[in-house]
Amino acid sequence: MTMKTKGAISQFIEKYYLHFNAASVVDAAKGYEAQLENGAKMLVSLAGAMSTAELGKIFAEMIRQDKVQIISCTGANLEEDIMNLVAHSHYKRVPNYRDLTPQEEWDLLEKGLNRVTDTCIPEEEAFRRLQQHIFKIWKDADDAGERYLPHEFMYKMLLSGVLEEYYEIDLKDSWMYAAAEKNLPIICPGWEDSTMGNIFASYVLKGELKASTMKSGIEYMTFLADWYTNNSENGIGFFQIGGGIAGDFPICVVPMLYQDMEREDTPFWSYFCQISDSTTSYGSYSGAVPNEKITWGKLDINTPKFIIESDATIVAPLIFAYLLDM
Repeated sequence: MTMKTKGAISQFIEKYYLHFNAASVVDAAKGYEAQLENGAKMLVSLAGAMSTAELGKIFAEMIRQDKVQIISCTGANLEEDIMNLVAHSHYKRVPNYRDLTPQEEWDLLEKGLNRVTDTCIPEEEAFRRLQQHIFKIWKDADDAGERYLPHEFMYKMLLSGVLEEYYEIDLKDSWMYAAAEKNLPIICPGWEDSTMGNIFASYVLKGELKASTMKSGIEYMTFLADWYTNNSENGIGFFQIGGGIAGDFPICVVPMLYQDMEREDTPFWSYFCQISDSTTSYGSYSGAVPNEKITWGKLDINTPKFIIESDATIVAPLIFAYLLDM
């Protein structure tokens, strides 16, 4: 067996990341790598504004190199990677965002700039540009009596080529395009609260689309249940960026299969890592320590568990770099 040679980033963190959260970064990366080497598959969940943070620059390569087999993400992450692809030059960075007054925030709204921490997404070039093209795809399906999941509509739009004239970044830096090329399974719970979800709802209210044309969250859960059942022979790991519905929804598939479906041979998740800056708290999912998930039938007593209390925009690229031997 040929030993892989790790690159400079990997060697750096192995040498200097020795204690506390830093050590957890290395431990989690090595645990992730061990899962893949043992034939396990990996789910990566994306909460927060990871797409607007341009995680796609490295996450797309993770997808291309088969380091992730299924993704769970918020509706915002589903759409914002594509928005960055078609409107990158129109984004505005606001490094002094902590100092903005309510009036300055209002001024950004008036300019059609929707702020996500230090980055403003342009209304016309991003949201409306996608709306123009995705509506036609929704409408065609609606007229034909066809129904699809939210990410399947996004894949159709990307692979159709209708957005090519707008591309403003290197296509290899779009994780959604990399996922579409592989037809990678995506779970997008709560899609309705995204901008495209709001826009779809507005067409339903206007009578231009049927709500049933968009498959539901329950159908996402049943899709995930089948996928988990068919892919868990060697284990499935869970790598969670942030908290919230992107993580809580998919991790529940195991207790659902085990307890509600009474399939007692359903294996627990074989690995768990969460990167979050949520402090341990009372009752919140994001602030729960991994061991709490044992009591809910999500993780086994021996499941490798890691929690990294840090900023995912700093930590996730380091772990991905380690997995890509950078």
